[in-house]
Amino acid sequence: MGAEDDIARVKRQEQDLVLSAFDEAVAYEIGSSIRARALVEGLSLVVDIRTWDRQLFFSATPGTSADNAEWVRRKVNTVRRFQRASYRLVLERGEAPFSPQSGADAADYVIAGGGFPIRVTGAGIVGCLTISGLPGRSDHGVAVAAICTHLGVDPADYALAAE
Repeated sequence: MGAEDDIARVKRQEQDLVLSAFDEAVAYEIGSSIRARALVEGLSLVVDIRTWDRQLFFSATPGTSADNAEWVRRKVNTVRRFQRASYRLVLERGEAPFSPQSGADAADYVIAGGGFPIRVTGAGIVGCLTISGLPGRSDHGVAVAAICTHLGVDPADYALAAE
């Protein structure tokens, strides 16, 4: 599969993986499942789940640092501004920083996988699920798998092909 196939798959993820409701309990359920997976698989990652006005879940597993939280902040800003998964931007534009003309300063925005928009039926994008600590494609995959599991959908149906 090439980049075009991956872009189409990420667009499908964004379109199909829509929650019927989103609140503190949902954030906790999804975030806790990611943390449990990380501990079982020995993954060093930070999980951040939020609405645009507040953080609802945060967890860091061993091996992470303050840098991971900083990457999360920048990925969240990117998802909010561009209204798409941050990994989709990687696929569409490459990982080079935004140009100065874009107004998206590298201090506050990053093109890196791991930020996934939280969509709610009838409301649109209300927040973001963000992972940091793994390579960008893997960060993205962890986020998508968790939302699939929450929705009762087989994650394999939405997973990107292994590189």
